[in-house]
Amino acid sequence: MYKNLRRRPGVVLAAAALAQFVFALDMSVVNVALPAIRTSLGFVPLDLSWVVHAYALTFGGLLLLGGRACDLYGPRRLLTPGLAVFGLCSLAGGLAQAPWQLISARAGQGLGAAAAAPAALSMLTTTFAEGPRRVRALGVWSAVNAAGGALGVLVGGLLTEYAGWRWVMLINLPIVAAALALVRAGVPAGTRPGPRERPDVLGAVLATGGTGLLVLAVVRTDTLGWGSSSTVAALAAATASLTAFVLVERRAPAPLLRLGLLRSRWVAGANLLVFLAAAGQFAAFYFVSLYMQRVLHMSAATTGAAFLPFSAGLIAGTAAATRITASRTPRVSLLPGALLAAAGLAWFARVSPDGGFLTDVLGPSVVTSIGAGLVLAPVASAATSGVAPHEAGMASGLVNTSRQLGGCVGLAALATTAAHRTGTATDPAALNDGYALGLAIAAALFVLAAGVAAGVLPRRRAELRGPRPAVPAEKRFEGTPS
Repeated sequence: MYKNLRRRPGVVLAAAALAQFVFALDMSVVNVALPAIRTSLGFVPLDLSWVVHAYALTFGGLLLLGGRACDLYGPRRLLTPGLAVFGLCSLAGGLAQAPWQLISARAGQGLGAAAAAPAALSMLTTTFAEGPRRVRALGVWSAVNAAGGALGVLVGGLLTEYAGWRWVMLINLPIVAAALALVRAGVPAGTRPGPRERPDVLGAVLATGGTGLLVLAVVRTDTLGWGSSSTVAALAAATASLTAFVLVERRAPAPLLRLGLLRSRWVAGANLLVFLAAAGQFAAFYFVSLYMQRVLHMSAATTGAAFLPFSAGLIAGTAAATRITASRTPRVSLLPGALLAAAGLAWFARVSPDGGFLTDVLGPSVVTSIGAGLVLAPVASAATSGVAPHEAGMASGLVNTSRQLGGCVGLAALATTAAHRTGTATDPAALNDGYALGLAIAAALFVLAAGVAAGVLPRRRAELRGPRPAVPAEKRFEGTPS
């Protein structure tokens, strides 16, 4: 079982990390290019946000299905086509000549990422046994994930200013090609599912519909507001769909999400924590980027370069967390990391309309990023601790869903709150007040994440390995270490 993969764990790690890097990069690289995209393709203001929302909607809505399909068909059978779809849609987006073409390409990118992201994480959890080697592998994966998100702002600014906005899409192609080559070299395909290994179609429809409606509702609050009839209707439909999903999963013979998985304090606590942390982190990227461009009047390229200390801090934090958690529980890094990130964001919330990079951005960037790195590195390890190999994709899809939904919900809620504080004013002082409020709430979200780490996650390493259900022979695919 997975003999080739066991002999080449370094190739597996490189493939998983590179795949996650391009997905994280794509989450932020487009944001800085939005003004140029609007001018080039003739977007109307209300439609421009769908360049971001189309990706978030398909990515967040399909992650659970992608994770479960990974368990049934094997990581490579999801990772390879997922990366291929992502790459082809990146090419289509780079060549788009009309708004609908770019939005369609972004939706296709989300579809490919939803299939490949759980598979990439699942490859690591099924390749590296629980212990120091898995902690180090997930630390590398987390560092690359964090670096991709932070570097996306820098890369997007430089490409937009010096090469043109189309390159924020085309830059994905060589990265995807390298990841596919690594997958081909180091990851066997596994066997096809047997007659009893049929996907939970009803659960997939309900989960995808529910999470998709939830993402759709929150991402449209920037234009419709939380109290609009459309938002309320979408939230009600999402609640009904997700409630029905829970009821179906309790009886399904091969559920999309085994609800018993959430009885683990590691799985439940880590998913709640990553939801809160992602909400705070996504919002922080958004507000700090706007503060530098609209209040400090930095160019796109200068704004991107100003995020370099943030990127360095994230990498330093994840490296430190990997060393800390190699012999101790993830909680030891998660708790101080969340508190440090909260302190950095509280410092950020003191931004001034008369400020500057050295006085208002550099210091809080370093503090926030180190704290975020201490959180992001071990959370994937915590969310997959004690999970049976045949459910690795399920757990991976769940933690990726929590991260994506947290980012979408947090950004939408905080952006709406900041806009309400600012009102229709466009002067730097008014904008500064809105951004400061958003950053203060982001700090509070990390305080809540610290509370989850302190009150929910187990204290002792002995509790890291929860009871594992037996793996029926027909549930195993070739590729799961035995």
